[in-house]
Amino acid sequence: MKYNFFAIVLFLSVIIISCEDHKAQIDIPEPKKSAYAQDSLILNKEELYDKVLGALVGSAIGDAMGASTEMWHRSDIRHKYGYITGLTPAERIQSPEGTWEHNLDAGATTDDTRWKYFMVSYFDTYSPDLNAENFAKFITDYYQSIASKLSDKEILASPDALDTRLEKVDWIKEWARVAFAYQKSAEDYQEVQNRFYGGEMSCAGMLYTPMFGLMEPNPEIAYLTAYKHSIFDLGYAKDISGLVAAMTQMAMRTTNMDSILNTAVFIDPMRYQDSRLLGRISYNTANSTRKYVNLSREIKISDSLRLTDSLEIKIPNHFNGTKTEWAQQEFVYALLEKDEKAIPFHAGEIWQIMIAGLAFGDGDFEKSIQFIVNYGRDNDTVAAVAGMILGAKEGYTNLPIELRAEVLRVNKEQVGIDLEELASRMVETMLPETVNVN
Repeated sequence: MKYNFFAIVLFLSVIIISCEDHKAQIDIPEPKKSAYAQDSLILNKEELYDKVLGALVGSAIGDAMGASTEMWHRSDIRHKYGYITGLTPAERIQSPEGTWEHNLDAGATTDDTRWKYFMVSYFDTYSPDLNAENFAKFITDYYQSIASKLSDKEILASPDALDTRLEKVDWIKEWARVAFAYQKSAEDYQEVQNRFYGGEMSCAGMLYTPMFGLMEPNPEIAYLTAYKHSIFDLGYAKDISGLVAAMTQMAMRTTNMDSILNTAVFIDPMRYQDSRLLGRISYNTANSTRKYVNLSREIKISDSLRLTDSLEIKIPNHFNGTKTEWAQQEFVYALLEKDEKAIPFHAGEIWQIMIAGLAFGDGDFEKSIQFIVNYGRDNDTVAAVAGMILGAKEGYTNLPIELRAEVLRVNKEQVGIDLEELASRMVETMLPETVNVN
């Protein structure tokens, strides 16, 4: 009896152990994202110079085309200029963020191009140690060098000289306040950052972060370097500052606009897409804006409209497209206007208009920049960022000849910024073994 009981227990134990041994051990693998152009971009000296100069000049063209109508409503632009297709005289009073002299020639630029000059000097000084700490120090060093000259003998004897010097101090002082605090302590930095330009989510980083797209070897590294340098940005403006750098880098390696625009889909090293409730705002904005453009393509207008109908679709002077093309553009403009933010230089608004211009122009430099400039709002900044991306895509040799030549000349002779020299300095920093390509 004991033997039978023992045998039964042994038999059941074997069955239980056997069942346990054969339990399914399943660990379904998690997907791994493939890298989006993670390989390092390699260009020879001539190719690199052409791309860098194209980006700098493309940005300056956008800046110059918007300089005379910055912050205007599109109806005011239409009443004075019709449809802007080229450079117009910079008829405006001087200002810290604008031109530093009244009423300059067509081709003159504003702080958007001035920031490119500033960044090349930063690269010269600190590359390859590009980080937020060195960037903050570079800004405060510049501020101190300018502010210290306010007691020069020339200024003591000339109020006009003081006006010129104050313009430079006014331009950098908001930035220097944050940069000083950044170097002092986290608490001081947070306090001052939240009052930068009134505490609004401005497009601060977008003025300079596209330059990292020229310097870094692939889009993801460009994003991360830009993100770390966006010490003036709040919220998702930091994501946008990283994205415009990544898009610029992507434009250095391809002419395909879908690939460039899709950078906003696939480059997300900070995992904004994981955010609760809202997800990734920059992606959502870009996605909806590209839908606006796609919807506009469905609009078809007959060129043989009756007079009464054509009055409702009045094409501005100098617009060289068809009624259908103008109706499509106005359709997108109207949707952008519905999405306007409280201030024209809000990072989200700049980003949205830029995406609309790039998508609507479908890679065409002039069509994209004209779309942006004629929409108005902070058009010189939007066009400057878009112009850098498109200029990196096209290279200097493929930019419109008249525009590129005039912008080069006016910036060198009147503004004091030699864009060809800046491109050479950048190439020398990136490829130190090369000689000056000019």
